[in-house]
Formats: sequence, structure tokens, C-alpha cells
Amino acid sequence: MYNPLENIDLHKPEPIILGIESSCDETAAAVIKGRKILSDEIASSASLQAEYGGVVPELASRAHTDEVAKVVERAVKNAGITYADIDAVAVTYGAGLLGALLVGVSFAKAFAYALNKPLIAVNHIRGHLAAAYLDSPDLQPPFVTLLASGGHTAILYAKSESEFEILGATLDDAAGEAFDKVARVLGLKYPGGPHIERTAQEGEANVPMPKMLKGGGGYNFSYSGLKTAVINYCHTKDQKGESYSKADVAASFQSAAVDVLVEKTVAAAKEKGVATVTVGGGVAANGYLRSSLQSACKKAGLRLILPEKRYCTDNAAMIASEGLVQYRLGNFAKMDLTAKASIPLAATLETVQSRAAKSEK
Repeated sequence: MYNPLENIDLHKPEPIILGIESSCDETAAAVIKGRKILSDEIASSASLQAEYGGVVPELASRAHTDEVAKVVERAVKNAGITYADIDAVAVTYGAGLLGALLVGVSFAKAFAYALNKPLIAVNHIRGHLAAAYLDSPDLQPPFVTLLASGGHTAILYAKSESEFEILGATLDDAAGEAFDKVARVLGLKYPGGPHIERTAQEGEANVPMPKMLKGGGGYNFSYSGLKTAVINYCHTKDQKGESYSKADVAASFQSAAVDVLVEKTVAAAKEKGVATVTVGGGVAANGYLRSSLQSACKKAGLRLILPEKRYCTDNAAMIASEGLVQYRLGNFAKMDLTAKASIPLAATLETVQSRAAKSEK
């Protein structure tokens, strides 16, 4: 009979959490002990997806089905533990590609049930935020977090491990989404972010871009105008038969897209009076963003927690890290857990805050 909570110790100093991630084109599994990473395995279908200019959901789901058991086995083996040593299984249940998520959730449920281990449902975006705890195990709230990914862009104020206040967010496209769309316009390969960055290194930021991103709107962002400006610039040049530098366009776009993130993140940290800034999400792997944040935070006297690039992009260690937070709060999932393709950022954080408050009563 499945009864994993009968002898669970919520106060165990360093519980061992197995994390499973399958929200897009990476099949990943990782094991952490407390905030220490014991193993981190990834099987990616990105090279296959690149042939189609983006992620094909059916191909991603098939790849996950082929790889999930293998990456979990490798993660446990390379962590130097046995299945019996695992204290809980954390899995991404949203947001992402529904078919891909279902593979990970179905496997995690079966795995947890077979071993009589607690199951933890993790929101993918919360995982990106929790990556900072793995980079700096001594990290404690309060701090300000810049979240920049393909699906979300926001500045958050972390009051505690479970309570976040949204200071600002994108009003339309996310930063990562804009990078991918601009890359497509410039004829660059998928995924767009790394190719934009490499191309920009050969150019100068001398192409006019919308200045609406530079100020105003509090801590909110808008990327649709920037994306449209790039599209119009390139299309106009093409229609007139005029040449232009893709490298200059890439550099100009990157500067406009990133500078506002840095500017508003530092401003938010100053307003909230925190000493630390953290970053999460795939866009945080961008070298220009990383160097710009390092310079800005140093100038402002702020400590910057910048996870390794591999822990900014999709991985299972961050899912295990958020799983640890939920483990300590006593938030476990039932066997009727299902995948969700979309989970609004605000609703997710409010829900977590509410659950945490209830657990304290």
C-alpha cells in the first residue's frame, strides 16, 4: 500500500531528493543531498529539433520516453546512492509541452509509488528560481531575483524560500521568446539565444531600437515592440535591396533586450534594500547579460548569485532544489497529479505562498 508519509522526517538536515525534468527538449534527472548536487544527467534532443527550426512536441515526447528511465538510472548510480536512500521524488508538472511533461510526471509517479517515496510537484519556473540555492548553499532571503526565460520575464522580491512578490513582469513577449524570434528573422539557427550572442560579438550596437524599454512602467517589460522593430528594419532593408549587418542588428537587439533587465533589477534591489541579487532562467546563460549584471551589481555594492550556465538552462538539479523547499514545507503531491502546459506566474507564486502559510498554522 502506498503510504510514503508514514515515517517521513521533515526536519532531516540533508534529505536526498531525486529531481526529474522533461518540460521541453531536455530529459534530465539529478540527485541532491541538502543543497549539494550529487549528480546531474541530461539527454537532449535539441540537435534533432534544430533541424526543424524549433521544438517539435511529438519528437520531444518520443525522446523523453526513450531516455527518462536511462537518465534516472545514471543519476542515481553516479550519485553513489541506492534507490532506498532517496527521501522524495520531485518532478516538473508544468509549465511546458504537455506531452513532454506527461512523460516525466508518469514516470515519477510510477517510480515514487514502486519505492513508496513521497512525490513532489514542481513548477518549472520555481525551479529556475531555486537554482541559486545550489550555486550558493549559504544563500538566504530576502533578495531580488531576475527571472528571464523563454516563457517568463519578471523581477521578484524573495521574502522567504516560499514567498515571492512580483515587482514587475513582461507585458507581452518574454525575453527568451524575443531572442528566438529575432534569430529566426536573421536566419540564425535554433535555439536563438546562443546564436544571437555569438553573432553580436562580431557587430556594433548601432542600429536604432525602441527606447520605451529604457524607462517607465515601473519594473515591467515589453518586448513586442523591440521584436517588431527588428523585423521591420530587416524587412525594409530587404525590400529596398539594401544590405545590412546581421551582426550589428544582433548586437543592437541584444543590448536593448538586456540593458533594461540589468537596469531595473539593480533598481529593484536598491528600492527593497536587499544586499543580494540572484538570476534564473535560460536567458541568464547569455554572456552579455552575465557580464553586464556583474558590472552593475559590483558598482552598486550588491552580491550577485549567478548560477553556472548549465543550471540556468533546463536541468533537473534546479527541480530537485525546489523539491527540497517543498519537502521542508511538507507539500507533497498525490497520485492523481497531472501535467499542466500553462501555469500563470502570479497564480503559481500566490498558491505557494498560501500553502506555506497554511503549513505554519
